[in-house]
Amino acid sequence: MLIALLVMAALPCAASDSAVLRNGFSIRHERRQVIGTITRLFVDGDDSSFVDIPTAEIDHFEAVPEDPKPQAKAQAPAKQTERPIDLNEVVRAASGTYSLDPDLVNSVIRAESGFNVRAVSPKGAQGLMQLMPQTASQLGVHNAFDPRANVDGGTRYLRELLERYNFDLIKALAAYNAGPQRVEQYGGVPPYYETKAYVASIVRDFNKKKLADRAAIQSATKKNPSKKSTATRAPSNKSHKPSPQTEAKAIPNPTHESN
Repeated sequence: MLIALLVMAALPCAASDSAVLRNGFSIRHERRQVIGTITRLFVDGDDSSFVDIPTAEIDHFEAVPEDPKPQAKAQAPAKQTERPIDLNEVVRAASGTYSLDPDLVNSVIRAESGFNVRAVSPKGAQGLMQLMPQTASQLGVHNAFDPRANVDGGTRYLRELLERYNFDLIKALAAYNAGPQRVEQYGGVPPYYETKAYVASIVRDFNKKKLADRAAIQSATKKNPSKKSTATRAPSNKSHKPSPQTEAKAIPNPTHESN
């Protein structure tokens, strides 16, 4: 099964496909590429946005059906099966609501749960964005294993932390992992190996996506110089709230220190 999956993953998608994960989630993408033990899913046609998923976590790929014709919609099928929830739609909706870059939210989800909807940490954090029960309750998330509710709550919490630290992405990520009290106690990233590694991992993944985005824009500009002024992405929403910097320098390599 794994060999067949790797062969399939190495092939470009003829149209939009959906990667169905073993946890029942799905990620819609335009094409995919296997890199070592991960499969990179390109969610945009220009390769400027992607999500890296452990290949072993992908159960299979499905072609995304085209929208049925109007007359076909009136014909109720005898039986319908519920399709997996699309991660891209969930992340984009939450990111638009709270004026955050969806690439950043995806990077946090990757570090927190590896896109596992049912993930539970040893400390009790739950779901995609690993919400602690008390935090989930404060955010109004009644079911942390509901992907939409979890991502909405986690994205809202990340936004609140960014505002709290004047949009310092490093401090906000450290607070998401270790708690605001620890960040304020140490005046920045706490001297914990886990937190340092966590922040560095997200920053690397996020910056990697931003560099790919920039390369895609430069490539499009070279191919069509007349579109130079419009080669950037349009804002995902009309909010005038400030957003965090699109790139952040990684903190020094973490060293083992007592938690």
